[in-house]
Amino acid sequence: MIVGNGEVADAEAGIIDAADFVIRFNDCRSYGASGSRTDAVAVCNTGRPAKAMLGSPEWRVHPGVVSAGEIWSVRDPEKFAAMRAPLAVSHPDLDDFCDDYTDAFIAFCADTGKTHVVIDKSIHEAVDAALSAFAPPPYVVPSSGMIVIAKVLNAYADAEVMLAGFGHVGWEWHPFAAERQLVDRYIAAGRLRRLGGKTLVSSSHGA
Repeated sequence: MIVGNGEVADAEAGIIDAADFVIRFNDCRSYGASGSRTDAVAVCNTGRPAKAMLGSPEWRVHPGVVSAGEIWSVRDPEKFAAMRAPLAVSHPDLDDFCDDYTDAFIAFCADTGKTHVVIDKSIHEAVDAALSAFAPPPYVVPSSGMIVIAKVLNAYADAEVMLAGFGHVGWEWHPFAAERQLVDRYIAAGRLRRLGGKTLVSSSHGA
């Protein structure tokens, strides 16, 4: 179960908590209303989100973060180091976007007995390639949600993977329209389901 930070119906919390493995994101905004089980927290380990989480005592003691056995860093440091110079030209306002905090997350995991995972840049690059089929306008990076979906589908090919709380909206430099199309393609192929979806194929669901 991959639980985004979008809206989840109260009635679906029990389904989420009954899953074998639940992944939430960053500050676990989905925690509570969408159940409490949290096995992994996928974090943006570069830039302002990373700095904010690591600098927040509240984040460190959040029950979702505390209960998670794994922290997944969605941004491969090697990939983002290579992006710094091009971004300085194309998006000078994102001057801290590639600042890497992976070592701090590794230290946090060591201190709290958690496993730390870096999602390899090959996953990111495969997502970029898959998104290109939908001709998205120029974007900076895929969303963390899309990276985690690709990671899970790649690592657990035989698992039943379900999404909740995915509205495919947010930061202007994520290719959300193309991501929705890609997710719908995976659903049509039977690789994913949206929690609350009446059928496996539904592009109209606001999950």
